[in-house]
Amino acid sequence: MKQSKYIVKLTDDERARLHEILNKGSHPAQQVKRVRILIALDKFSHFQDGPKRKNMPTLNKIAGECGADLSTIRKVSKQYVEKGLEATITKKKCENPPITPIVTGDIEARIIALACGTPPEGYCKWTLRLLESKVVELGIVDHISDTTIYRTLKKQNSSLI
Repeated sequence: MKQSKYIVKLTDDERARLHEILNKGSHPAQQVKRVRILIALDKFSHFQDGPKRKNMPTLNKIAGECGADLSTIRKVSKQYVEKGLEATITKKKCENPPITPIVTGDIEARIIALACGTPPEGYCKWTLRLLESKVVELGIVDHISDTTIYRTLKKQNSSLI
């Protein structure tokens, strides 16, 4: 069998930390799965060096024991070797939201001020569509939907909606 490029060999402290995660408290399912994979890969690495090589479990067997597929096993071992234990078992925090928000604090204040003001001539109150067109007309933002305006006003518990 081809030897893995990324061999997981845990230190005693790392092994103790992983067993602590498995045995104490509640942890996210993804973290528990990664911990189990690391422990299984650590046992796998002991077989690769010693005389018990013919009894060595395959990556397919490890995948079956851990409830993961081969690509996950490979990703976890690669991440452990390249980035370390903590990076492997903890979820990476997203630094920026996937979509930048249209409405910031200043824009929100201007929308609320507009909604609290007098409506256009011929209307007795502001509607969301009127606010939408007026906000774009005034150049507060390039484009905005009435749903976004609704959420902005609702967030402020506005009586206008």
